[in-house]
Amino acid sequence: MAELNVLTINSGSSSLKASLFLAHGERRNFHYAHIGDDHYQNHAKAFDALLHDLGNVQPTVIGHRFVHGGEVTDAARLIDANERARLEGITCLAPLHMPSNLLGVDLCAKQFHCPQIACFDTAFHATLPEMAYRLPIPQALKLRRFGFHGINYSHVAQQLPKYLGATAQGRIVIAHLGSGASLCLLEKLRSVDTSMGYTPAGGIPMATRSGDIDPGVMLELARRYNETELSTLVYQHMGLLALSDGESSEMSALVQSSSKAAKFAVEYFARQVRAEIGSYAAKSGGIDALVFTGGIGEHSAQVRTLICDQLDFLGFKLNDAANRVHLTTISTASSKPVLIIPADEEAEIARLTAMLSNQLL
Repeated sequence: MAELNVLTINSGSSSLKASLFLAHGERRNFHYAHIGDDHYQNHAKAFDALLHDLGNVQPTVIGHRFVHGGEVTDAARLIDANERARLEGITCLAPLHMPSNLLGVDLCAKQFHCPQIACFDTAFHATLPEMAYRLPIPQALKLRRFGFHGINYSHVAQQLPKYLGATAQGRIVIAHLGSGASLCLLEKLRSVDTSMGYTPAGGIPMATRSGDIDPGVMLELARRYNETELSTLVYQHMGLLALSDGESSEMSALVQSSSKAAKFAVEYFARQVRAEIGSYAAKSGGIDALVFTGGIGEHSAQVRTLICDQLDFLGFKLNDAANRVHLTTISTASSKPVLIIPADEEAEIARLTAMLSNQLL
């Protein structure tokens, strides 16, 4: 990236994060939280703040995180008119994220005259074997498991050899726990299974998304609500928010609450994460290391404890002192490795953007 000023845009479900990677090596990070139901309005305000904070710096190229790439397996693609239209056509697959992803492209196009590149969360999971991506439905329906959070999983996978040595090539479970949450099973640093499915609404419970749920429940809800109402319910009113009886969708607030509902939500979440880890152990014949990443995974010692306390049978045991202060290695000397690796989607977006830019420019 030596010859490029790369601006990365990561417009997520709960915040806007951006980083500017300057040609001389400096990195500047920006983070703007947005609160409320009007995601378009709040994202627009966040982008206004970002553009103001960038000042007179002009990026050479802009890389955007896109949650869903559809059937595309490319890690990054130039956003021309055709690609912009294609992405618009698959917004229904990730309605909590894709509109704000596209909004970022449009706002940047008004401000900057440089190439924009889409980097896809789904691309890392292109290595899923058929046993993992097939759904038990007729193939003629052309629906499959895609998997998400792939940009950060790719970043974490690149860090693993530094911390684990040869063990990094083994069976590694990465728990990306945040407002959106999923797990991924790696073998030889490649994705071989993941908890999210056709959309980012599946898998384990999240801040406002339920995760996997009985199809019969969805059929019943479809009888009670119209399509728009049901979509709003699925993406904005389930998960931790529902489990805590409406108290909060934020794990940081729930772990500090003394209410019975909050305690239930936290323990429910940890139990489901633990169950997913156990399922990967059963599928792969064991796990060699466990990695936490994402906002909850990196910052909540209590949640990590709740998850790991019953994983002794898999060979995992936390060092309580290390866990409390969020060290990189939080396992005991006799345990299989348990690590915390901070999410850095921006660094991976910048890497992918620079690689494609060097081919295009």
